[in-house]
Amino acid sequence: MMKNNNTSCSSTANSSTASNTTNCNSIASSTPCSSSAIDVHGLIIGGGAPLVVQTMCNTHTQDVEASVAQCLQLAAAGAQMIRLTTQGLKEVEALKEIKRRLRNAGCTVPLVADVHFTSDVAIAAAAVAEKVRINPGNFAKEHREAKEKFKKFLQVCKEHKTAVRIGLNHGSLGERITNLYGNTPLGMKEAAMEWVEMALAEDFHNFAVSLKASNTVVMVEAYRLLKREMQSRGLSFPLHLGVTEAGNGDTGRIKSAVGIGTLLAEGIGDTIRVSLTENPVNEIITGNIIKEWYKPQENLVSQAYLHKVQIDTQLRHGVTVPLLSYRVKNREEFLIKASCDFGPYLLDKKIDDFQLTCNFIDPDGATAPDGAAPDAATAATGAIGAIGTAGNLSCTAGNLSGTAGNLSGTAGNLSGTAGNERELSMAEIDEFKDNLLQATRRRFTKPEYIACPGCGRTLYNLEETLNRVKARTAHLKGVKIAVMGCIVNGPGEMADADFGYVGEGAGKVSIYRGKEAVMRSVPQEEAIERLLEIIEQSSAESGRIKEG
Repeated sequence: MMKNNNTSCSSTANSSTASNTTNCNSIASSTPCSSSAIDVHGLIIGGGAPLVVQTMCNTHTQDVEASVAQCLQLAAAGAQMIRLTTQGLKEVEALKEIKRRLRNAGCTVPLVADVHFTSDVAIAAAAVAEKVRINPGNFAKEHREAKEKFKKFLQVCKEHKTAVRIGLNHGSLGERITNLYGNTPLGMKEAAMEWVEMALAEDFHNFAVSLKASNTVVMVEAYRLLKREMQSRGLSFPLHLGVTEAGNGDTGRIKSAVGIGTLLAEGIGDTIRVSLTENPVNEIITGNIIKEWYKPQENLVSQAYLHKVQIDTQLRHGVTVPLLSYRVKNREEFLIKASCDFGPYLLDKKIDDFQLTCNFIDPDGATAPDGAAPDAATAATGAIGAIGTAGNLSCTAGNLSGTAGNLSGTAGNLSGTAGNERELSMAEIDEFKDNLLQATRRRFTKPEYIACPGCGRTLYNLEETLNRVKARTAHLKGVKIAVMGCIVNGPGEMADADFGYVGEGAGKVSIYRGKEAVMRSVPQEEAIERLLEIIEQSSAESGRIKEG
């Protein structure tokens, strides 16, 4: 089995986990499915191996000292794979040195080169990194030329046994695909399948695929379409999940949990990255909470599955506003688990509202001692035998539709209480509801922020800027504002944004209205004011923007 030591730099896997037919990473973990696996420097992804949690450095790759230090921090936090931006040949040379120092330090976590445009850079990186992330459509404007460069790249990957991620993002599909299918989930799926077919035609199988978007509805639908296409063709390859440009804070975590959790619940996904505009160590913390929530326990089912059964049982008995109760270590654990539980139902419009109660075992956020009682909802679900059929339940539909206080009281009796516990307030519950309903695109009560995590291409303090933009625009209900680190991702991947703040480099910023750059080379110290001017001007012209 793959080992993941959160206190060391090692990340290894035994290739025996790469079976052809094994259990899906579904919440029940009981449905057989055909699955292939890839090998990334001994780390097995797919093929029934445990879910892999990865992240990306936000250092400048040419700053070798800073990049090595951050890689060691990420490995110690539990990162099983680490990506670094590799935009040019100088970055490839730096990556080689970073890899050498990490291996000398005993850190064997696989390194991934992130290449966006140049096939020559991707080919050079394939001789250094254990995996290369590319969007092959960016290799050339002409599709035929891009195909030829992709073939050359795959040959080098074969020679060096380098794995590949074919990574397509919403908004970065290229003119040819968007003319055929639009900037849609279908277009994302079709674009991915073209490159998959080319890889298979070259007898290259050591690849994974991702179809990311900042819009959770688009992201989930794209992966569902791809999964169905794979099944219809008898194909199987690992899928990398993530909500791109999710932002930071509560909203970034909630969006990520909704998108990733919805798919994991359906057995879709083999590796995840939570993209946060924060210290990347935080991505690993959040990713591991998601991983553990869907991890099969001793009874062969996950905690997420037990909660799903509880919701499904209530819905079958006519309860339209399902209720769950939580007893968790800290606030972040609550945000992630509740988003994974209720998010899929809201996203698919199976429910319009929900109820919850929550007690924090450790209100200060410290780790609870080993052996702490499980959260209340899991205990309650186990006690009433919810894994069985509805007929086995000892309570009636009327009992199920009781108040939150009644159910949470039962759960509390089952799991016990602690003197230092704190109960989540109604104000906090209401705030969480607003954030979750917005993340699932059901109701907008505040601005929507689209922000990349930042990487070696970002030449300004992205997290600080995002927080300043949020503070100045918090009153703009329903407005979608993007804060992007660089011109590489910015214009394309902020496809849903009404307005955008995109770094150009050297202290300059472009301001976007929709997909049009209305101001260029704006000094960074003036950029937020100019952004606000464009928003106010647009509001005066259209009258569409509302203040909360």
